[in-house]
Amino acid sequence: MGNIRILTLKFRNQLRPDEIKWFRGAVIHASDKDNVLFHNHTEENYRYAYPLIQYKLIHRCAAILCVEEGVEAIGHFFSGYTDRVRIGERELRLEIDYLRPAVFSLETTECPVRYRLRRWLPLNRENYQTYRTLERGDQRIHFLQKILVGNILSCLKGLNIYSDEKITCRIQKITRMYTIPNKNINLLAFDLIFTANLSLPPYIGLGKNASINCGIVTLAHKD
Repeated sequence: MGNIRILTLKFRNQLRPDEIKWFRGAVIHASDKDNVLFHNHTEENYRYAYPLIQYKLIHRCAAILCVEEGVEAIGHFFSGYTDRVRIGERELRLEIDYLRPAVFSLETTECPVRYRLRRWLPLNRENYQTYRTLERGDQRIHFLQKILVGNILSCLKGLNIYSDEKITCRIQKITRMYTIPNKNINLLAFDLIFTANLSLPPYIGLGKNASINCGIVTLAHKD
């Protein structure tokens, strides 16, 4: 299918999930505010393409995942880098843990790969109503699987990666369901285990709010 460039910047500073928005703001303040990749907002409206700079927690610590053009863009952050930032009401001194560039090969696989997906937000207002009408658990799983495939295809399209083979997913287990506040409403979030016939980069984001610590993909170890 194709290769993509990735750069993972992890800090030693632990944050709460609700502090990611302030961490994002601090990075935007320290970088090129005119570069839409940092904030996904344009003068007219909003950049609806796949986010190429993603703010998240890795092992509970602040991190930035840069993909493709986002790898070059992060240089603006370092050009004005200051280790003193404000996260909400507290001042924080950022300590870099590691900076890892990589080239990842996105390929379909003969054997399904097992993944963990955390803080996934598959349901908007319309499909939430559809989800609620499904009474059987297997119907809901099938419905979520279709959304997950759509999220993966949207990610690939945003990275200019196209597959001649059909992408398939199977949700093996939903480990947790809870709500995440978003713009004054609560969205239903899922933690789950799924398999897919595709290699996915670690910590890549899928679905809604992928740029701010949602829909995080990692390999799942067998129980």
